[in-house]
Amino acid sequence: MQFIKGTTKLFGVIGNPVKHSLSPIMHNTAIAHLAVDYVYLAFPVSGESLGMAIAGFEAIDLIGFNVTIPHKQAILPFLAEVSPIAQTVGAVNTVWRTENGWYGTNTDIAGFIAPLKSLNRDWQQVSPTILGNGGAARAVVAGCAELGCPEIKVVGRNQQRLDYFKQSWGDSGLQAKIKAYTWDELPGLVSETELLVNTTPVGMYPHIEKSPVDAKLMEKLPPNAIAYDLIYTPKPTKFLQLAAQQGAVSIDGLEMLVQQGAAALEIWLQQPAPVEVMRQSLLDYLGFGY
Repeated sequence: MQFIKGTTKLFGVIGNPVKHSLSPIMHNTAIAHLAVDYVYLAFPVSGESLGMAIAGFEAIDLIGFNVTIPHKQAILPFLAEVSPIAQTVGAVNTVWRTENGWYGTNTDIAGFIAPLKSLNRDWQQVSPTILGNGGAARAVVAGCAELGCPEIKVVGRNQQRLDYFKQSWGDSGLQAKIKAYTWDELPGLVSETELLVNTTPVGMYPHIEKSPVDAKLMEKLPPNAIAYDLIYTPKPTKFLQLAAQQGAVSIDGLEMLVQQGAAALEIWLQQPAPVEVMRQSLLDYLGFGY
């Protein structure tokens, strides 16, 4: 049992809402496993209170914190420095204290690509297809670029938003890699993709019988393709069930959640995070333990 003492240092996550966050479960399990004197808490912070919250964290000597919706972009003006990858993506999810002030980075990218790196694929020959062009898609695009994918196909329902998504990458070099497609062009893309990623909320509880790609279209998915759903419950999602029926390699969002959390904890503690322990804590909590 971990005791919270007068010496216990503080980590946390800010968001609005944040009571549903699974981060305290996996981080506190990891902290107990490592037997270090820290605790991780969830802090509900409204947009209007963001500046006051950051000042309060500095006053109480909080060591580091995660950032979730809706503050991943709003946090930027309150940071002294931001990592190049977070600048490129335009979003921060991990912050820690330095001598110069708060430093922010984005571990969602590392979290996304971690399970992909373990697969035997030549990523310089893979052009992924990403379903959705919202905030979640930004980390996925950056992750695919980091893997070395030469072209990244982004599919959305609104041409104007697609155009904005592409233009928003500015002169980062990623804009040239991004090819935008509307949803009616998806059938031709599915049939030739080796990596199909769902960044949309379609299939999330309570609409667990839905999939952004229906059964007939999923039949076009090449054998041994990779289907990656950022949703982690239900497990598996309908999207991944349909992909598995075509022989696809399936990856769900729980692994990304674990890996981005582990990357953040390693930054804060400057030591390896117990990834297996963190993963199992969430599987047990969600009722998927085995």
